[in-house]
Amino acid sequence: MNEFFRTLQIQRWDDHRYYHHSRINQSLHLVSAVSFVIAYALLFVDPVAAALVGWCVSMTSRQAGHFFFEPKGYDEVNQATHEHKEEIKVGYNLQRKVVLMALWAAVPAVLWWDNTLFGLMDPPSVAGFEGYVRQVGFAWLVLGAAGLLFRTVHLFLLQDVKTGLAWMTKILTDPFHDIKLYHRAPLHLLRGELIDPMGGADRSHQA
Repeated sequence: MNEFFRTLQIQRWDDHRYYHHSRINQSLHLVSAVSFVIAYALLFVDPVAAALVGWCVSMTSRQAGHFFFEPKGYDEVNQATHEHKEEIKVGYNLQRKVVLMALWAAVPAVLWWDNTLFGLMDPPSVAGFEGYVRQVGFAWLVLGAAGLLFRTVHLFLLQDVKTGLAWMTKILTDPFHDIKLYHRAPLHLLRGELIDPMGGADRSHQA
């Protein structure tokens, strides 16, 4: 169990030090984290609404930070190229995220054309636009769960079960961890600090 938590700690530290230099990205992760916590609460009340919040607010804000604001040049802090970081990324690197987000964007278009997703879903129980939105939300819920499980099992095969389970745990608990880690990011932005110097991070977590 100690090795599991050590692996989880390393994955969290690597994710922060490699992929969260931009204070804008950190601030968007804070928005994402808060909305994900709301989505988690909605799971117990209305899972479809939870998926709509999770994908439309949480995921879009989170990935916008990575795609548009995170530096892609040479990482002086970690002495690593962007290409190296992408190659060693445990979870979804930018290339894999493009595929995932493309599937996300395709779901509404496909369901507009065929509201049963080629027979994979039951027809909407509610008529009209509301029924269509709820079909989209349910499909996104399945996509999110499938994306999580697919990469977890993939890591089982690529590395080991411990790495895969640690990554899945990291993803599921990231909203709470990100709130703790990035709650001051908007204040840094207001002070004009666009890049985190990473000088105050606890490097004892580094692999």
